[in-house]
Amino acid sequence: MQCPGQDSRYWDGAAVFEAPCHKCGSVVEFFKDDNTRKCGGCGEKVLNPRMDFGCAAYCPHAAQCLGELPPGLLAGKQNLLRERVAIEMKKYFGQDFRRIGHASRVARYVEEIGKLLAAQVDPPADYNPAVAGIVAYLHDIGIKEAERKFNSSSPHYQHQEGPPVAREILTKLGAPQGLIDEVCEIIGHHHHPRPEEPTNFRVLYDADLIVNLEEKQQEEPSAPGHLAKVVASSFLTEAGAKVAARVFALSQAS
Repeated sequence: MQCPGQDSRYWDGAAVFEAPCHKCGSVVEFFKDDNTRKCGGCGEKVLNPRMDFGCAAYCPHAAQCLGELPPGLLAGKQNLLRERVAIEMKKYFGQDFRRIGHASRVARYVEEIGKLLAAQVDPPADYNPAVAGIVAYLHDIGIKEAERKFNSSSPHYQHQEGPPVAREILTKLGAPQGLIDEVCEIIGHHHHPRPEEPTNFRVLYDADLIVNLEEKQQEEPSAPGHLAKVVASSFLTEAGAKVAARVFALSQAS
């Protein structure tokens, strides 16, 4: 039996509607179950404005379902994936609100640092804000397994246990293989920067450092002079140091 919602015999007046073409403004008539329609004025393929194409942003089979996706939707694919990763991270940590909060704050500082990078005269070509945001949400994802297996949350065990968990989450969400590999590579050594690191790693490292310093300040406050030295010597990007200077009110580091 066909679902009544998909059977045109049960459709009402709202099942057929008109919408303007985004390219030429001509009126395009849609049936509610149309994914796209061709504009009679300019020939442009127009997406049904009343359909939710959110799944197309992360589904690997979207092209089979909808055909060639418009550039605007393609540009948002990784951003929507990042939001789904945030949800999966929260599910994974469950009632561990401290670690959920830590990851969420790191993601917030990643975004802030990224905006400063984008505003530079010569922004880094290898920076991907969506990838850095995904890493931010998943960078400490190995803690649970590290503590379960080794009764320790040391960086060594986090680096060992984090990538398999992250890979499972991203694979379930249909993330591209290249993105999965990049995220897992960063997670696998995110406490220990190497001599040459890509910008996504450096932004994650700096954002994580800001949150770690915030947490340390809450437990055992340090003098501003000490913080100023840390900011001057420990950050991997100038943008990260600027954000840290603002967070800790260090005018000498701004």
